[in-house]
Amino acid sequence: MTQQRIAWWAILLPMTAVVVWSLNIVVTRYVTDFIEPMSISFYRWLLAWLLLTPFMLHKTWQQRQLIQQHSLKLAILSAFGMLLYQGLAYSAAHYTTATNMGLINAFIPIFTIFVGILILKEFPNRYAVIGSICSFLGLLYVLGQGQFDAILNLGQHTGDLLMLLAVFFYAFYGVFLRKWQLALPLMLMLYVQVCFALLYHVPIIVYFGLDPITQDNVLSVAYAGIFPSLLAPLLWMKAVQQLGPNQTSIFMNLMPIFTALIAYFWLNEQWSIYHTLGGMVIVLAVLLAQKK
Repeated sequence: MTQQRIAWWAILLPMTAVVVWSLNIVVTRYVTDFIEPMSISFYRWLLAWLLLTPFMLHKTWQQRQLIQQHSLKLAILSAFGMLLYQGLAYSAAHYTTATNMGLINAFIPIFTIFVGILILKEFPNRYAVIGSICSFLGLLYVLGQGQFDAILNLGQHTGDLLMLLAVFFYAFYGVFLRKWQLALPLMLMLYVQVCFALLYHVPIIVYFGLDPITQDNVLSVAYAGIFPSLLAPLLWMKAVQQLGPNQTSIFMNLMPIFTALIAYFWLNEQWSIYHTLGGMVIVLAVLLAQKK
């Protein structure tokens, strides 16, 4: 009975994390009218840094020699996972819907497979190849709104292309994590990456300027800095410990569904038949691609 209860609560961990990340996609789309992409990205990591520093500064000083050994790798991880992925996602939100962003986000496992070929020299099996092709066709069907020839008009898909590029960079983040297996506590790794993310944003903010925090965007900034930046990663890391990485990663396939539901009720985004058909193909194909 105890094992069943533990398994039940373990399932809630990644489920909650995915809901938090899905809501963040909708928040990202909602706040586009009130703040520029780089400004909310900067505020997000600044708030996360302010919340973590009182708890992590002493530990960071204690582990400074170990951190210094891995500083270049941590800087690369931060660049791919926090600057490029998040920055491009905030930019993509100006040109596409939260529903499309959620569907494209489901491509992280697929892109991870092919980035793994380049970096880890791990070649996919036939299920991964077939699943990748099917998921890509499903995405084209959604982006073309049920008409494949509509894809040829790239000018209408700027946001979708930016989101695809963001997901591609995040795949590098996951593969580098797997390749390096850094011998650092997870919270310390997160904190150091947040520090690097802030440093990356400084020259960008100096050049482009910084939007002020107003009553229209303050709640979105607070949500982005607390829940998807700190709470969701902690829940996800705990889920990996309880369920294992493979079982945990499957829950990512729920993100398009959660995102679409939240966007439907909050932003009044329409869910059409091509979303249903294309989304089913994408999610099922991603599951197939993970089959051993």
